[in-house]
Amino acid sequence: MFTGIIQDIGRIEALEPRDGDLRLSVGVDRLDLARTRIGDSIAVSGACLTVVALQSRAFSVDVSRETLAHTTISQWRVGRRVNLEPALRVGDALGGHLMAGHVDGVAEVRSRSGDARSQRLLLRVPPPLARYAARKGSVSLDGVSLTVNAVQGETFEVNLVPHTLAVTTLDALAAGDAVNFEADVLARYLERLAESSGAFQPLRRT
Repeated sequence: MFTGIIQDIGRIEALEPRDGDLRLSVGVDRLDLARTRIGDSIAVSGACLTVVALQSRAFSVDVSRETLAHTTISQWRVGRRVNLEPALRVGDALGGHLMAGHVDGVAEVRSRSGDARSQRLLLRVPPPLARYAARKGSVSLDGVSLTVNAVQGETFEVNLVPHTLAVTTLDALAAGDAVNFEADVLARYLERLAESSGAFQPLRRT
């Protein structure tokens, strides 16, 4: 699990196609890899990926065809900046919202405008994902935990405060850019419960 609080901005150092999928090498700046082990999970711009190789200032991950189909990773090139967050550990602060790192799809930036010291983004998601964007609910964009300010149809708005702009890659976003979108994991579980039961039922105490 992750919280959407970015700990470092890394960069793609190598992309190696492997029989239909991909291996990425990601360089780090501030992220301490001393605690990282082979098999650990790191969210790379929102996608939960498993570490398969380690160096002192870089790590490698494999990206499956399923992940390539539902994220922006197929568009990445060497030198791209990426948001990094290691998996949550027991005792870590829950500063954002709980995230699985399982990207639901790709959202498109429709516009960007100033809002006092913040920046306001208008984004569009594919119709099947629009129901997960709820006013004052949480979403993840490229691994960053954000609060939805407004919703209309297939579009929603978020604000990027100065701190978020300074410590993530979202400062570089412009109209037409694509970002990885993950809905609030609680919304997905609630939807599944509703589908299986036909209606929400209160829990009975025993």
